Amino acid sequence: MKKVRFLTIIVPLIVVFSCNTSTDNNNISSTKNNIKSYPDNIQRLLAQLQQKPDSIGLRILLATALDSIGAYKEALQQMDTLLKKDSANFGLWFTAAQIAKDANDTARAMMNYDKALRIYPSPDAMLSLAELYAEQKNERSLVICKHVRELSLGREYDAHCAFIAGVYYARTGDRNKAIEFFDTCIANNYTYMAAYIEKGIAYFDNRQYNEALNVFRFASTVDALDSDPYYWEGRCYEKMKIKDSAILRFKQSLHLEDAPETRVALKRLGAE
Repeated sequence: MKKVRFLTIIVPLIVVFSCNTSTDNNNISSTKNNIKSYPDNIQRLLAQLQQKPDSIGLRILLATALDSIGAYKEALQQMDTLLKKDSANFGLWFTAAQIAKDANDTARAMMNYDKALRIYPSPDAMLSLAELYAEQKNERSLVICKHVRELSLGREYDAHCAFIAGVYYARTGDRNKAIEFFDTCIANNYTYMAAYIEKGIAYFDNRQYNEALNVFRFASTVDALDSDPYYWEGRCYEKMKIKDSAILRFKQSLHLEDAPETRVALKRLGAE
């Protein structure tokens, strides 16, 4: 399924500098050679960066564009070039952390978030780090969320904190407490799709398929264009041995997003 980034990406705090080195040009050449064919927007950025290798803005645009197509190694190379020149820039560390997170390089992402936070204690970076701690079943996630809640930043941040706490309790096996926090998250932001999905999965993992199905059905009314609720409705119907309904939901999900696991599910049911 698609990745869910629950935080709003903040605008990096960039300090402009002007410097041209051979490392810049080497990284551009390396990026061009590592992948045979890039989309047109990346080709244009590479061409522009060759003309202006000291442009921070162009290099960040290139890094984020590479990140968007899954070229994480090349994206991180671009960020490394910037960080070598400006290691005291919060925004650069934060962006590098986000890319490392997308690459599933958790250790690097956590290190980069930590370096960003040593420069500027941004609530967004705190919660991004807390999310990774929660996935690792580390209680530090709860400590960070408690600190952010005490800042009284509003319901959006309260929703993020509750979601992360819910993830922590879900991963540590306390499903009832996890559901309680997911409900708190939804109460603060009823469109928080990740909370619906995690809540439904908590029921699903506990073999409470009817309860899970009700959650996913409601989620599909909150955002009818999100593929995840339909996929999980299909999983529930599959477990409940209602094959036709399972196939229908999987096909609805596939129509919205061509995800490998959805095709596998349809093949498993003899529908593809």
